[in-house]
Amino acid sequence: MRHFTADDLSNFETRYRNYLINSLSGYKSANLIGTQNVSGQTNLAVFNSVVHLGSNPALLGFILRPTTVPRHSFSNMQNTGYFSVNHIGQDMIEAAHNTSAKYPETVSEFEKTGLQPVYKTDQKVPFVEGSPVQILCRYVNNYLIEENNTRLVVGAIEEVFVQEEMLHPDGWLQLDKGNVVAINGLEGYAKTALIDRFPYARPKE
Repeated sequence: MRHFTADDLSNFETRYRNYLINSLSGYKSANLIGTQNVSGQTNLAVFNSVVHLGSNPALLGFILRPTTVPRHSFSNMQNTGYFSVNHIGQDMIEAAHNTSAKYPETVSEFEKTGLQPVYKTDQKVPFVEGSPVQILCRYVNNYLIEENNTRLVVGAIEEVFVQEEMLHPDGWLQLDKGNVVAINGLEGYAKTALIDRFPYARPKE
């Protein structure tokens, strides 16, 4: 096996280091976060850091890179109070990835990528048409991670839309039935396929 020390990682060329470190944690969720500013300008951005924070109350979180440059999604959700989280399906990966390009605030990623916004709730928040799982979140809080100046952004889940065939009678979502993809590192998109599902684990007698 190849062996890298902390000094090796620090001395790698920036892009090599970013690719390697972003791949180390394993497959990550692939989501598009949709927002709209107070003037009605839409924004859409791909995130690979959306995580479950709790079921009761139902909370999601995601990691926001340092706010040393404008973060349109973040400012929009702070100003309007809401954002959408949309799982990326296999048929939309190229368009979804292209939302990571640095467009000015006055340009909508929906328009540039061909993804279609759809409004489904009383809140003026765009969801992504065709996404197999769509979640309306209310912006709750953010917490500075001092070690690298990133932020954990917390959202409360208020409404959920899922494809019927993904939902099991016990409430479990089988994501591969919706062709939901995962992200490997920064820009590698992977298919998902269920291997097995086990019952709740209890200590063996």
